[in-house]
Amino acid sequence: MSISQREAFARIRLLRSPNIGPVSYAHLLHRFGDAQAAIEALPELAGRGGRSYRAAPVKRIEDEVAAARKAGARYLFHDSPEYPPMLRVIESAPPILTVRGDAALASRTTVAIVGARNASAAAVKLAGEFAAALAEAGLTVVSGLARGIDGAAHRGSLPATIGVIASGIDVAYPPQHADLQERIAQEGLLVAEQPPGTEPRGSHFPSRNRIIAGLAEGTLVVEAAPKSGSLITARLAGEAGREVMAIPGSPLEPRSRGCNQLIRDGAILVQSPEDVLELLSGFDGKPRSRFREAAAGLFDQVRETEPVRMSGEHELADHRSADIAALLSPVPIAVDELIRQSGEGASAVHLALLELEISGRLIRHAGGRVSLNA
Repeated sequence: MSISQREAFARIRLLRSPNIGPVSYAHLLHRFGDAQAAIEALPELAGRGGRSYRAAPVKRIEDEVAAARKAGARYLFHDSPEYPPMLRVIESAPPILTVRGDAALASRTTVAIVGARNASAAAVKLAGEFAAALAEAGLTVVSGLARGIDGAAHRGSLPATIGVIASGIDVAYPPQHADLQERIAQEGLLVAEQPPGTEPRGSHFPSRNRIIAGLAEGTLVVEAAPKSGSLITARLAGEAGREVMAIPGSPLEPRSRGCNQLIRDGAILVQSPEDVLELLSGFDGKPRSRFREAAAGLFDQVRETEPVRMSGEHELADHRSADIAALLSPVPIAVDELIRQSGEGASAVHLALLELEISGRLIRHAGGRVSLNA
């Protein structure tokens, strides 16, 4: 699908506006048909939620687009033919990505290889060997450009590799991987969700991890401690209905305990690249690993609800938002349960939640859950 430059600019501005995340972005596009109409509706929607509102300044978006061009990057929108097909179908798929390199790499069978930053020398060597063998077999390897296992996976699989970063597309992180990041952008594919110029923050890494998991048919954890971020990626992969694999290690090695725990929890034990190839060849969306069943893709979920037209019935809209807000608390609850308890139609509840989110009173959580912003 091709969109005009005006619509592309408006979509970027919509996503960069306060309190707009992947879910609210998808609902707004669905309800109003295009991004400019959605932007114009934001003050009224926020007003119904009890707050005033101002969209992202046009100048800020102009500067962002100029920075992306200067970095040699381009935008991929959720409905672009180049948008990674496996990523598109996950819950909370990023509506807009900034990329450099060959986007076709994301259309091939892809495996995520992740693990500890302070990995053992043996694990780093093993990750590089697995990555090289899988790339040689025709797979794309995706990882997060961190030190340790990530870096080894990228180096082993170049040029058939995708690097997903937690910063803007023009910011190298970690600094010691600046050359590797540039090489991936030149020979493979570099992907960022954050706007150009953004320095990485702690909250960006779980978001990056969901992209890594979403791009791949399966995630392989090579070595990880029990609280490693790699385990977050693996569990996100399981929640997305993808294969989860782990290489076992000695119970005496703390950096192996995360992998051993994953295997105990249902991940597939693998010992060779051939094991990975067997699991991912012809992957049909039914993983052998025993993790949570996949949720429907975000934009598919949104299309299941009927658009609600804006009207002059402000009292009814305000009343609906107040009723839904009264059912919420700081404890996350499933949207389906809210619909059941409220007695309202799904579209009316989703609109009320949208109003509350835009006004900053609602927090969305994984698994289609929401809570009141205390």
